[in-house]
Amino acid sequence: MKIIGVQLDIVWENKQANFAKVGSLLEEVPIDPGSLIVLPEMFATGFSMNVAAMAEDESGGTFAFLKDLARRRQAFVGGGVVTRNPDGRGCNEAVIIDSRGFLYSRYSKIHPFSLAGENRHYAPGNRIVTFPLHEFTVAPFICYDLRFPEIFRLAVRRNVDLFMVIACWPAKRESHWMALLAARAIENQAYVIGVNRCGADPEHAYSGRSQIVDPSGRVIADAGNDEGLLRAELDHAWVENYRRELPFLTDRREEYHLD
Repeated sequence: MKIIGVQLDIVWENKQANFAKVGSLLEEVPIDPGSLIVLPEMFATGFSMNVAAMAEDESGGTFAFLKDLARRRQAFVGGGVVTRNPDGRGCNEAVIIDSRGFLYSRYSKIHPFSLAGENRHYAPGNRIVTFPLHEFTVAPFICYDLRFPEIFRLAVRRNVDLFMVIACWPAKRESHWMALLAARAIENQAYVIGVNRCGADPEHAYSGRSQIVDPSGRVIADAGNDEGLLRAELDHAWVENYRRELPFLTDRREEYHLD
């Protein structure tokens, strides 16, 4: 399965400008039908706490953009969207649109980033989500979730072998981002796609370093620090063989794992 990650310098709270940026980056790129295109966390707005102005439902412009992109490129598209909880708080979501342009799956960030006050504006999600994509079983997570290995291990119990992590991860903790992507891949013997933003917003600078890491912890693609695309082809048979040759996951003592 082919992956295209879009590392974006997000224009602050300007959806139309960000739609144009994504379109421009992908315009001349050949994309095989059935590929997975991955955009960063809150790709249309930046990491904004302005829920009242930025939130939308499935009839909104960001959903329309993602659906149109998926239909035109005949690809699955995953990206971060700001929606609203019934209690009025925001939801920081990863949505996946299928190649026909229909909403295929959605995940709400389990761990809002309290250090930046995200928990005061966004309700936490309460469930791990998985979905099939070709031979893979995929679990999406968002940014700060990466620091909590237990949710990744719970996803592996559901036969996940590919993690999609979208982020607005600050440059000052770049080393943590790369170490944690590799750790989640190694300990779960799964591919990890980490798509981060680059550039800056009013609060933070971002260094990109979007990566695709294989189950052995080897980085097979790195987008560097600037706007651009992250590309790789993932081999499901390789994951199966790797898990068979090194059957670490079968040695888990389930009685010591959290439910």
